[in-house]
Amino acid sequence: MKRTIENLRQVIRAGRAQIPAQTVILHGTLVNVMTAEIYPADVAIYQDMIVGVGDVSSYIGEDTAIIDASGRYLVPGLIDGHIHSECSKLSITSFAKAIVPSGTTSMISGLDEYISVAGLEGLQEIFKEIELSPLKVFWGAPYKTPYTFPTSTIACNITKDVHAQVQTWPQCFGVWETVREAVQELDEDTLGALSLSFKNRLPIFGCAPMARGNDLNGYLCSGVRLDHESYDHEEVVEKLRKGMHMVIRESSVTHFLKENIRSVTEVNPALARRVSFCTDDVTAKDLVEKGHVDHLVRLAIEAGIDPITAIQMGTINSAEAYRIDHLVGSISPGRIADILLVDDPASFNVKTVIANGTLVAQDGKLTYELKAPKRSSRLSSPLRCRMTTAQDFEYRVDIANGKAEVLSMDVKGPFVRKRRDVMLDVVDHVVQPDREQDVSMVSVLERFGINGNKSLAFCSGWKLKAGAMASSAAPDDNNLIVLGTNALDMSIAVNHLIAEGGGQVVVKDGKVIDFFPLPVGGIVCDLDPKEVSDREGQMDSAARSLGCTLPEPLMYMFFLPITAIPDYAITDIGPIDCIALATFNPILSLHEHTKG
Repeated sequence: MKRTIENLRQVIRAGRAQIPAQTVILHGTLVNVMTAEIYPADVAIYQDMIVGVGDVSSYIGEDTAIIDASGRYLVPGLIDGHIHSECSKLSITSFAKAIVPSGTTSMISGLDEYISVAGLEGLQEIFKEIELSPLKVFWGAPYKTPYTFPTSTIACNITKDVHAQVQTWPQCFGVWETVREAVQELDEDTLGALSLSFKNRLPIFGCAPMARGNDLNGYLCSGVRLDHESYDHEEVVEKLRKGMHMVIRESSVTHFLKENIRSVTEVNPALARRVSFCTDDVTAKDLVEKGHVDHLVRLAIEAGIDPITAIQMGTINSAEAYRIDHLVGSISPGRIADILLVDDPASFNVKTVIANGTLVAQDGKLTYELKAPKRSSRLSSPLRCRMTTAQDFEYRVDIANGKAEVLSMDVKGPFVRKRRDVMLDVVDHVVQPDREQDVSMVSVLERFGINGNKSLAFCSGWKLKAGAMASSAAPDDNNLIVLGTNALDMSIAVNHLIAEGGGQVVVKDGKVIDFFPLPVGGIVCDLDPKEVSDREGQMDSAARSLGCTLPEPLMYMFFLPITAIPDYAITDIGPIDCIALATFNPILSLHEHTKG
């Protein structure tokens, strides 16, 4: 994407057919997302740029490579409009291996999980890794880090002063995931980041689930351009009518496409050109079995969207929403040569992928070996927290024996936690978790060696009958989270992750029954996607052996520290009331047993 005077001189000449194209694609049928037309057209490519579309016979030289697209449709490379790739537990290299063969050549991301564990220096290493892959990442500087309210502990806090630096970086294409609560609370660092974005002419990317009416109006007055979170199609329609671009999310655990697409199929088809797609948080298993944005295109077609409209949603609509349509999103002269050869717009099976002007994937596999870079100590350092004992996970109270009424965070899906009041036994000053009532203990431990924070609270919904599970990958702050039925197994799980440098672990009856190492920042690994998919399945099976009935046990657990999710969360500073934006005491009342 770098354009120098000399490079521009060359591509302009190539565009005029004064220099032969390096590659031409012949005999294909073009899906023109700019005009919603489908017609025969050839494409000429010079370096990483499309330089001709239509009759390209004059662009062919004796050394020009020919790609025969007979019987294929030419579609722009797909774009994921909002993705935390780290939640897949795949490094950037591994993630590219997973999504590029299915047609995703660009994604918009804050790479915020890397920032939380390795800071801006670690982020620079990730930028270099991206340059080695066929996948383009359009980076948005997180509006602030951490995202949590109140502020939890991470390795690097992005403030308005940091924004003054990072918004000038060439990798920066906007301000990422500006959550509504931060805007409504008039947070100083958030407003500082947004004011700088106006100065730097950068778009502001939003995150405002369930924002309606006056709250939405106030949010829009901050300059937010788009949103990727809406819980129903009526919310989508209101946001579109008030000028936003809407990014429909279909993740591994939140399936909103079928509902949100009704804004187009049932309310107004004209809304379609301001609707695009994202996956947000996706498992390796889903990537391997379903695909990526290509899967969303197919889902939209199944929901009644015309194929060319669905393809626009996966390409040009996203590029326009993020103001990168001068670079990607269409097969047009001057754009980066990201081109897919698909079987048919209606079935949308990607057969060939050209990224940055190079054929990189065929029939679902990369055409070359993509290797991860060597990791520095910044991205492979140990967890900096002390070993624990069982006593660290005992909730101690003033009464010796009796009953404690507690507030248990009851999971109602991956992105909803409700209040559940439960009476628990108190034995020798310790509140006892209760398997029969589905009440487990949960704790978050600060793992960067900054303050040694450790929280403790109660949660429900996992239906654990034994054991514990823990993870050092836990957005938004990626501290160490552990959930379990007893203090000893919780301690064993935490200590195993500390000793091994991070990952995910399941413990039962004092023994580690499965462990998945995540050596890169304690959040991702460099394994091939299929290996990670298999390990995800094995870890979920291990969690289910504890009695868990949730579809994604560990993912549901590691979402618990996200304070933007109603109504409750937990971070290293304590359990959080996400409505009041404050910590709370989970002990509601104590009732001591009296003698006699």
